[in-house]
Amino acid sequence: MEPGPALLFYVNGRKVTERNVDPEIMLLPYLRKKLQLTGTKYGCGGGGCGACTVMISRYSPTTKKIRHYPANACLIPICSLYGAAVTTVEGIGSTKTRIHPVQERIAKCHGTQCGFCTPGMVMSIYTLLRNHPEPTLDQLTDALGGNLCRCTGYRPIIDACKTFCKSSGCCQSKENGICSLDQGINGLPEYKEENKTSPKLFSEEEFLPLDPTQELIFPPELMIMAENQPQSTRVFRGDRMTWISPVTLKELLEAKFKYPQAPVVMGNTSVGPEVKFKGVFHPVVISPDRIEELSVVNHADNELTLGAGLSLAQVKNILADVVQKLPEEKTQIYRALLKHLGTLAGSQIRNMASLGGHIISRHLDSDLNPLLAVGNCTLNLLSKEGERQIPLNEQFLSKSPSADLKPQEILLSVNIPYSRKWEFVSAFRQAQRHQNALAIVNSGMRVFLGEGDGIIRELSILYGGVGPTTICARNSCQKLIGRLSRPWNEEMLDAACRLVLDEVLLPGSAPGGKVEFKRTLIISFLFKFYLEVSQTLKQMDPVHYPGLADKYESALEDLHARHHWSRIKYQNVDGKQLPQDPIGHPIMHLSGMKHATGEAIYCDDMPAMDRELFLTFVTSSRAHAKIVSIDLSEAFNLPGVVDILTEEHLGCIKSCFFSESETFLATNKVSCVGRLICAVIAESEVQAKRAAKQVKIVYQDLEPLILTIEEAIQHNSFFEPERKLEYGNVDEAFKVVDQILEGEMHVGGQEHFYMETQSMLAVPKGEDREMDVYVSTQFPKYIQDMVASALKLPANKVMCHVRRIGGAFGGKILKTGIMAAVTAFAANKHGCAVRCILERGEDMLITGGRHPYLGKYKVGFMNDGRILALDMEHYNNGGASLDESLLVIEMGLLKLDNAYKFPNLRCRGRACRTNLPSNTAFRGFGFPQAGLITEFCITEVAAKCGLSPEKVRMINMYKEIDQTAYKQEINAKNLVQCWGECLAMSSYSQRKAAVEKFNSENHWKKKGLAIVPLKYPVGICSVAAGQAAALVHIYLDGSVLVTHGGIEMGQGVHTKMIQVVSRELRMPMSNIHLRGTSTETVPNANCSGGSVVADFNGLAIKDACQTLLKRLEPIISKNPRGTWKDWAETAFEESISLSAIGYFRGYEADMNWEKGEGHPFEYFVYGAACSEVEIDCLTGDHKNLRTDIVMDIGRSINPALDIGQIEGAFIQGMGLYTLEELDYSPHGILYTRGPNQYKIPAICDVPTEFHISLLPPSQNSNNLYSSKGLGESGVFLGCSVFFALQDAVSAARQERGLSGPLRLSSPLTPEKIRMACEDRFTKMIPRDEPGSYVPWNVPI
Repeated sequence: MEPGPALLFYVNGRKVTERNVDPEIMLLPYLRKKLQLTGTKYGCGGGGCGACTVMISRYSPTTKKIRHYPANACLIPICSLYGAAVTTVEGIGSTKTRIHPVQERIAKCHGTQCGFCTPGMVMSIYTLLRNHPEPTLDQLTDALGGNLCRCTGYRPIIDACKTFCKSSGCCQSKENGICSLDQGINGLPEYKEENKTSPKLFSEEEFLPLDPTQELIFPPELMIMAENQPQSTRVFRGDRMTWISPVTLKELLEAKFKYPQAPVVMGNTSVGPEVKFKGVFHPVVISPDRIEELSVVNHADNELTLGAGLSLAQVKNILADVVQKLPEEKTQIYRALLKHLGTLAGSQIRNMASLGGHIISRHLDSDLNPLLAVGNCTLNLLSKEGERQIPLNEQFLSKSPSADLKPQEILLSVNIPYSRKWEFVSAFRQAQRHQNALAIVNSGMRVFLGEGDGIIRELSILYGGVGPTTICARNSCQKLIGRLSRPWNEEMLDAACRLVLDEVLLPGSAPGGKVEFKRTLIISFLFKFYLEVSQTLKQMDPVHYPGLADKYESALEDLHARHHWSRIKYQNVDGKQLPQDPIGHPIMHLSGMKHATGEAIYCDDMPAMDRELFLTFVTSSRAHAKIVSIDLSEAFNLPGVVDILTEEHLGCIKSCFFSESETFLATNKVSCVGRLICAVIAESEVQAKRAAKQVKIVYQDLEPLILTIEEAIQHNSFFEPERKLEYGNVDEAFKVVDQILEGEMHVGGQEHFYMETQSMLAVPKGEDREMDVYVSTQFPKYIQDMVASALKLPANKVMCHVRRIGGAFGGKILKTGIMAAVTAFAANKHGCAVRCILERGEDMLITGGRHPYLGKYKVGFMNDGRILALDMEHYNNGGASLDESLLVIEMGLLKLDNAYKFPNLRCRGRACRTNLPSNTAFRGFGFPQAGLITEFCITEVAAKCGLSPEKVRMINMYKEIDQTAYKQEINAKNLVQCWGECLAMSSYSQRKAAVEKFNSENHWKKKGLAIVPLKYPVGICSVAAGQAAALVHIYLDGSVLVTHGGIEMGQGVHTKMIQVVSRELRMPMSNIHLRGTSTETVPNANCSGGSVVADFNGLAIKDACQTLLKRLEPIISKNPRGTWKDWAETAFEESISLSAIGYFRGYEADMNWEKGEGHPFEYFVYGAACSEVEIDCLTGDHKNLRTDIVMDIGRSINPALDIGQIEGAFIQGMGLYTLEELDYSPHGILYTRGPNQYKIPAICDVPTEFHISLLPPSQNSNNLYSSKGLGESGVFLGCSVFFALQDAVSAARQERGLSGPLRLSSPLTPEKIRMACEDRFTKMIPRDEPGSYVPWNVPI
């Protein structure tokens, strides 16, 4: 085969020709580094987050149609793009030329915060609109199923989507002809109030219309190429890999004959992740291009034949069409496949992955293979030797050589038979998240019954996720047919469950863990299948088959799903305000349009510098070990490697944040997996990563290995000091109470999962040893200090610059400083720029996250629910070094009372030293864990007293003026108001009755309802930590430049700061510019976090503006009708300074831990949230039906931004309490290192109804315009979903006669929900004795 032509494709309408292409290069780095199209972002590298979504367009000469589909650029080898057109976010619109309606609407609907995920969101919506200009809301939310956002909570993105739907005003869900907006939930009328209508957060009338005629056309050259395609194979050769692209079936077979071990790659969704994450290497790859025989669709002889090259999205469309046309009894298998294709991966992966690739990969958790196997499908194989058929059965799925493809064979197509009358096929799956998540267990089941007698003639059951391959329960099926000839009844079901459990064995140490849950799902799915078939039999032959009991029918219904709708009620603008004053208006995020067009620049979007190097870290693979030796020789010998830094080069860290001296890099000992050991510097990222893998480290394990809080307590492994807080007389109070209850509550950790991973670029300036550091951080001053310390320079030689960051949530502070210091050291040593960008897996491994918590409580209370005494112990898992663990414990103790007055309270807190990466600051800073423990205690008291939790909450709530446990005065009037309004707005009492009615009528589905109050203290506990400065310049043309010390991380602080300047100087916002944050302009700025960034920096800016106005007052009073240009020029002529520094010294704050009293906080944010959920008791699946939130936010500066913060925090909190689970091995190795293993909330997790209401403005003279900081408080409100789930689980247990204590922990995942809903199936499964096996994971 001679080398073919150059690689030719189009990007954004421009022709791209590559003559010497490396087959290992993916589209994402090619776009970003070679073409400088940085709008497409790196988020995970594995197709799991959607940040790199682009549109691929291909022309088919057979159908004469152009196919547009979304794809993950991180998984697309550029060699596969021959003849394709790629459209990136830059190609559809820009602020310089023309904004596309998708870009405009997502920005103006406030659907961007940090903006890092926005280009991917835009491209997913755009691609759908290219195919469906008037989509349904279902199509839009499905299109976004593969895109993750960590900031917004998705509601404003859904709002933007709705504007493209045919009827955007209505939710499109009309039951009984009544719009659900009028009907309310459960058929109840909605809460009515005076002045209910609030101005909308955006105006649809202003939007640009969607005009399909204005889109980029498909390049005619590519059409001509496709029509006249030369029939010869294209070959691209790189240094290590050869890419062969046959264009005819004959050439494909020849290539496979010549290279039998080469994989056949279509979408690269299986091979790609294996190469990237598992280190698999293929010297030759065969990638067929537009071979018609691989895309065949054929109906013949009672079967459907589908080409192996069809994408899963194409298969879905074909099956949907077939199901419409054929009678139902023939389409059983197709309906089951469609069910799984609706939730399998995201839209991007479904459009890339091929049917053949999915089958041949035989992943143990494949959703389609169990179904295809039970459906008696056959595979049509082809090689140079001829064609043959093999069955797609359990032998094929277990890769048995006798039943597998031969090395030279390819899979040509798949035959899927029609089903017959009396044949039933069903599909089941349960995953951590409803969409875009690999199944924990899935199953395909088929039965063929004798007509009229109901005797089982054929039975086939396969499971995925419960073994190394897809498992078939063949023996069980054979025993249930044949001689036993069992009819389809309860007795058969019981026998089937026992047989299957005996056959499908799952050891206690099975990979993936969740062993008892998986065993339960195996038979729960079987029961669901039994019910589905029974119900259909009743419909087919009501005489012979009795119906199901009414309450059992709920097991067959999908969880309550209606279209999303929301109601936002925010404050009206003060009538006395000047018309041009922007305070209180829902102003769009200033970078919103740039987020949506990809023009917003993040750290790694900065162009490469001359001679730039790349740095990557080598990290420890042991949790507690001595380093015996480090061998760098192999790594040094690799091409492109410039240097490898070890601790010998760097020395110790001197930092105010470390109580003990710590080294930048480990040399003698490691105390966690992920500890930085050395740094490889190379000419490219690929070379640095390859070299890092060749660093050989020999370890000697040390004892003890401490991973959990319980182990830390056992070994007395703590950071000092212990913190205590005491109020009243606890011991005396315990003597007079009616009841005493003791218990404990465990709260798991949480990964920050900011969309932009840790990123830094260090640039030496070339003289005086000056260094510029561009870094994604919340704390530039700390970066400056750490770099100065590493380089042994004064701080004035190091400047740290931050324009914006792609999310942080507390995770870009201390570890960022260490990595930036090492990167800057390398740049200084080699005299050139050095870039360091962590991959998602590295980031999750190295950086730590939210602290796991253990709370032990002893509570004394009266029978009416009044709590008189509370004694608590809090422990957090701090990890290997102190970081901010002690501060987190302190904040947890100060805030644990939440909304309740405990007259006698004692609490102690310890930070545990363990062999995990150090946990750190995370949005809410200890309160989400401490508050949950208190609320759990409240629900336990309620259960003991036989009272409802909301009644016990109300009895113990702060009322009006009171005092906290640390003796700070509190006025809880707004807390009581939020609680009352939330009860009314959510129609709580009516809906509670409706939930109870639903639960009494449904055995296998249960609903739960919970309402939770919030008191969130805001402040930093120190005056010094609250100081802020700002710099305001007025130029002679009347324009203003403002800088301050706050970091823009998505919360919109820069937007609010420009609103402040606009009000103070009484000038339009368009006159004011803000470039970013730098230690060069504002020195010694405090860390951005703690909900106070806008407060502190806004007051500093206000101070600067007032200074300027005072200076200019005489000039303005002389010429009141003048413009700012006139006044600035006059001031200059009169030698009046047009620049001012503003300063805010910080709120008065103090906390004396010795005395246990102080005034640590400036004010309190109050709120309440009510959530309703529905659970499936058989699988643990759940859906959040509705959430109502009422918040007291003082007087909002920008309600669009504030509501965005509330919603985003709520969804993040919901993830913490119900979804996000970190898995560690017994050796302390983190398993969950990316979106494929670690699930954050996706668009499918948003409450179906999501209503937010803000209290009317309240005055608070010390704050910035009486506003309140909202960044963190909403996280805790996510626990309303946790307690609604607990309520639903309790209803299930009560019905089943289970009266024992219900011990739940957070996160309340499907596993925990299912195992708490005990029934005959959970009792049937075998249980392993603790200690008889080594578990796959350890609960941290």
